Amino acid sequence: MLRNLPFHKALISLSFALLFYSASCVAQDVSKYEALPQKGKFYVYWGWNRDFYAKSDIHFTGNNYDFTLLDVVGKDTQTPFSFDDYLNPFKATIPQTNFRLGYYFNEHYDISFGIDHMKYVMQQNQEVYVIGFINESGTKYDGVYDHKLLKLTPDFLRYEHTNGLTYVNVELRRTDKLVELGKLVHFNLDLNLIEGVSGGFLYPRTDATLLGNLRNNEFHVAGYGTALMLGLNIKFLKYFFIQTELKAGFINLPDVLTTNSNADRASQHFNFLQSNLLIGGSFSVFK
Repeated sequence: MLRNLPFHKALISLSFALLFYSASCVAQDVSKYEALPQKGKFYVYWGWNRDFYAKSDIHFTGNNYDFTLLDVVGKDTQTPFSFDDYLNPFKATIPQTNFRLGYYFNEHYDISFGIDHMKYVMQQNQEVYVIGFINESGTKYDGVYDHKLLKLTPDFLRYEHTNGLTYVNVELRRTDKLVELGKLVHFNLDLNLIEGVSGGFLYPRTDATLLGNLRNNEFHVAGYGTALMLGLNIKFLKYFFIQTELKAGFINLPDVLTTNSNADRASQHFNFLQSNLLIGGSFSVFK
């Protein structure tokens, strides 16, 4: 699972270390209400997402089969809330999560690197139309399919990107202040609007079982994605923020690993919506 990956543990440690660094900045004078310059600042955030996927065609190819499932329904699979799973830094990648580290190169624009850890599960036992053929599988599913209606039972197919429909991306963002909410005690509150566009690659670990063949379940660069985002940011104590985001994007996966055979592949593409709840901080490295 992702939580066992040293790379993701390193990201968790980095994000929390940077947030603590931001906290140390609060020891400076925060009693004066003033807009601190953005240019030259870094920011980091961590948060959680929910995802909604459009129906998609999934094309499967192998030595003895070539078929397409039409209009397949897929859903995300968010972990039920518990303080241990959501707030324990060593379990932080069990839910669907977001990490981002960015740098403001002027007062309004920043460039950032992010990892959106989503999950995708094909809805089991749905009925879909199939076109193509299956030969010599040793199952009842051998035959030629011409828009035949088929129920996706577990003995035919299990298909999910639950160890990560991981979108690794670079994003360009613009931030505009909407309202200076003023000083409440020592809290400086600003409400900001954020717009962005991103592009990157998909690095899933697909869990698939097809016609009884064992799953591959290895991390693999399977395709690319792009997205637009709109966010609202509330900054307080000059250095911290809470942020909500809505993303709309497109994912194309032309090279998904399915079973242990190198000949077996799947491909699909779909649109998605993502809603995020995030917490973060900003800080300066260079004078």
